[in-house]
Amino acid sequence: MSIVTMLKKFVIPFLLTVLLLGLAFSLSGKQAAPAVTFTTLEGKTIDMQQLKGKMVLVNFWATTCPGCIAEMPQLIQAYRKHQPKGFEVVAVAMSYDPAEQVRTFTTKRQLPFPVTLDADGTLAKAFGDVKLTPTAVLIDQQGNIIATTVGELDFAKLDQQLESQLGRAGA
Repeated sequence: MSIVTMLKKFVIPFLLTVLLLGLAFSLSGKQAAPAVTFTTLEGKTIDMQQLKGKMVLVNFWATTCPGCIAEMPQLIQAYRKHQPKGFEVVAVAMSYDPAEQVRTFTTKRQLPFPVTLDADGTLAKAFGDVKLTPTAVLIDQQGNIIATTVGELDFAKLDQQLESQLGRAGA
């Protein structure tokens, strides 16, 4: 058997199969959310592992970000609507945001979800080195990232995703 025949019969089909399997895996494989611990402004810790079984939106924001401020009322509304069905929001204030400013904003706007200050930037780094606000990361009940949005959220789309995912979970 010649080398050319051997290549045509065995090596090329084998390589194509490996490439196709790799492609299929990369398209179907979901990225796991980082194993981080959030510390709220009140000092309570929330481990990402504790949130498994819930849909989670990790929302990176800043008190000086016009888009972040504009979307907060809708984020509160989405939280109140879906939280009883298994939805959680963790608002992560960026490292450059002064702690007192974050506390004042949180109190004044009566944010109903946990708020944390990423004082040293480790949370932003863990979620793909977030630099721009708002940035939202949606995580499914198994702890996999299913969407990342840089810029203001499309709340109609978020509502559909939550209805679909939370409905599937039997909520």
